[in-house]
Amino acid sequence: MIPADLPDRLTAVDGVVAVALGGSRARGRHRPDSDWDLGLYYRGTLDVAGLQAVADQVADGPVELTSPGDWGPWVDGGGWLRIGGTAVDWIYRDLDRVHRIWADCRAGRYEIGRQIGHPLGFYSCAYPGEVALCRVLADPTGELTALRAATGDYPPALAAALDNGWEADFMLGGAAKGAAAGDAAYVAGCLFRVVGILAHALHARAGTWLINEKGMVEATAALPEAPADFADRAHLLLGGIGRTPVELAGTLATARRLVRDAFPV
Repeated sequence: MIPADLPDRLTAVDGVVAVALGGSRARGRHRPDSDWDLGLYYRGTLDVAGLQAVADQVADGPVELTSPGDWGPWVDGGGWLRIGGTAVDWIYRDLDRVHRIWADCRAGRYEIGRQIGHPLGFYSCAYPGEVALCRVLADPTGELTALRAATGDYPPALAAALDNGWEADFMLGGAAKGAAAGDAAYVAGCLFRVVGILAHALHARAGTWLINEKGMVEATAALPEAPADFADRAHLLLGGIGRTPVELAGTLATARRLVRDAFPV
């Protein structure tokens, strides 16, 4: 449990507009040992020194906070703290950028960027998805609360953009060339991408936000339009690819059936 006054202490730091609880704890899917993920939504110049002062007061031991951008282009930065023996992650989010991405999503636009910790790539639509699924903890101006209400409605244009099977077919075509050469590593990469494409497409079709790769297979399997036994079939694909051209070709045939079930003609 985080200190009750921590969100208010964070929004008192220059630049911090709001604080939200994200991750599995916000959605009620956490385990007892799950981290507390705090999104620090900021605007303009963030007073990292002011945040560091708060961290020094509440953390169990020394902690070093980053400047915005130090963790990569999409996960801005933050810090890993332990408070009362519990892991509490502070994660920066540029609120103006979140608004811009939300406008893109409403227009049916998204991008996928390289980001450490995201093997599928960081989908820009995760930004509004995080807001939609968060629990607002401190929001003096009400801005994040209003944005959360707006993002509760999944944009139809974004759903149409993500619910498209052509890339899955394209990836399987490329994987077939790798399979013929016995290139199991390349086939494995293609299949992970295919499963991710299906997960995003099926979530979009259901009007449900998918914000990262963790748990995406099981979450997709629970959707009403997911192919039968989606989780078992996806895990089997990724866990038993094979090594020889014959084995790899058989795996790709299984993958094609899963894609066809997700995108029936």
